[in-house]
Amino acid sequence: MPTKYIIVTGGVLSGLGKGIAVASIGHLLSSRLKIIPIKCDGYLNVDPGTMNPFEHGEVFVLDDGGEVDMDFGHYERFLGVTCKSKWNLTMGKVFEMVREKERRGDYLGKTVQYIPHVTDVIKGHIFEIVEEEKPDLVLVEIGGTVGDIENELFLEAMRQMREDVSRENIIYVHLTYVPIPYGVNEQKSKPTQQSVNLLKQRGIFPDIIIGRCSQFLTKEVKSKISNFCDVAPEAVITGLDVDDIYEIPIIFEKEGLPEIIHKKLNIYSPPDLRKWKSYIDNIRHPTEEITVAMCGKYTRLEDSYASILEAFNHCSAHLRCKIKVKWVETTDLKDPRVLEDVDGILVPGGFGSRGTEGKIQAIKVAREKNIPFLGLCLGLQLAVIEFARNVCGLQGANSTEIDPNTPYAVIDILPEQRNVVNKGGTMRLGAYEAVFKEGTKVRSLYGTDRASERHRHRYEVNPEFHEILQEHGMVFSGVSKDGRLVEFIELPGHKYFVATQSHPELKSRMERPAPLFYGFIKACLEKD
Repeated sequence: MPTKYIIVTGGVLSGLGKGIAVASIGHLLSSRLKIIPIKCDGYLNVDPGTMNPFEHGEVFVLDDGGEVDMDFGHYERFLGVTCKSKWNLTMGKVFEMVREKERRGDYLGKTVQYIPHVTDVIKGHIFEIVEEEKPDLVLVEIGGTVGDIENELFLEAMRQMREDVSRENIIYVHLTYVPIPYGVNEQKSKPTQQSVNLLKQRGIFPDIIIGRCSQFLTKEVKSKISNFCDVAPEAVITGLDVDDIYEIPIIFEKEGLPEIIHKKLNIYSPPDLRKWKSYIDNIRHPTEEITVAMCGKYTRLEDSYASILEAFNHCSAHLRCKIKVKWVETTDLKDPRVLEDVDGILVPGGFGSRGTEGKIQAIKVAREKNIPFLGLCLGLQLAVIEFARNVCGLQGANSTEIDPNTPYAVIDILPEQRNVVNKGGTMRLGAYEAVFKEGTKVRSLYGTDRASERHRHRYEVNPEFHEILQEHGMVFSGVSKDGRLVEFIELPGHKYFVATQSHPELKSRMERPAPLFYGFIKACLEKD
């Protein structure tokens, strides 16, 4: 069977949930097919690694060290695949490839132009991935909205692909918005009509339209969209607003989307959502409720911590508990007593000095009040600083990232990072294996003597202070294979005080919650 392609575009406005739509389509078709997702982003950055979370949300890190768009988190969680950085194609990468080819003389003296040279690079990159991975189905998401100048070349490349792979092997899905204006109480199709018209002007005629709406699309509005946009009425699908993104595949199945795709691409891969539905049922009908304080500095944008929130969701599905998140902006944390009524405290990753003293205060409350604590990346580093100051007596202990003149640099930059000039793609990135110490909580949670988790950082626990930290009771429960780097710490005798230099939330799945999160939420549920 030749490789099939589903191209997903979006219109009207950004943030409609194309990534979740792509992931949900993939989930519904994954029972018998090998599927790979590809994301095309119009921005000129090589990747989102240097972007502020307020600018682009969470940076998702892959096993191979790639820093990619947060939609890859949805792909991995819904499809059960381990994505590769090559599958994220930005216009920055495309122009870099074109420039390299031109400098090598690959264009044989021709004038290099957007069409055909840039579009050929885009298609060539996709076909190269297909050659390497041998998938049955490729899902291509075009970031942004139709009409964005940044996406024009990606759209043109996708139009050309119809001839390259032949019409029976490719379909186009367009996600749009169907508003219900206040006071009108009527679903409006005009934004969808205009969006599809823009897409047609670029030579792409959608086979399926998904209308994002707060209600199921009525028969009348489906008929109207069908007439004006030249798609069959049954190919107009509701993209319903839901409380939980994991409900989207269930909605799409109810709307008949898998059958439409099966017919159009001549494939058969029936969805089996029985387990998925049971997880959703557990989330919808919790038997217990807890409150977890999320102590960070990007709390104004929840997308900054998307994978952490998803890891909570996965725990909810298995422990049947509702997890209320109390957002604590540590830049403004004046009174740490606001944390004493929570069931758990989580300090996530981050960069820079802003908000760090507030996070250290939160960690101190967790340690002294025996409140379950989970620290991630910077969370581990600040837990070490708090312990060094208040237990080991190293007054002024800090990280050289925060205070280059600290008298006790308990956290210091990796030696190999000292001379790094470029900020993008140069941290300790990707999956690294840690070896667990016998008898530790971390080892019992993972149920194995070693595990691989993803990293994104430059600073480590300074080996000069390993001895004093351990003498005062801190346990290094996981270290790098060579024993040089501290990967996991814990405090024995505490209800749950665990931190890791890694980001275990990135590998958490609905079927398999991240072990540290599972242990953390379980500890939060154990009331005194």
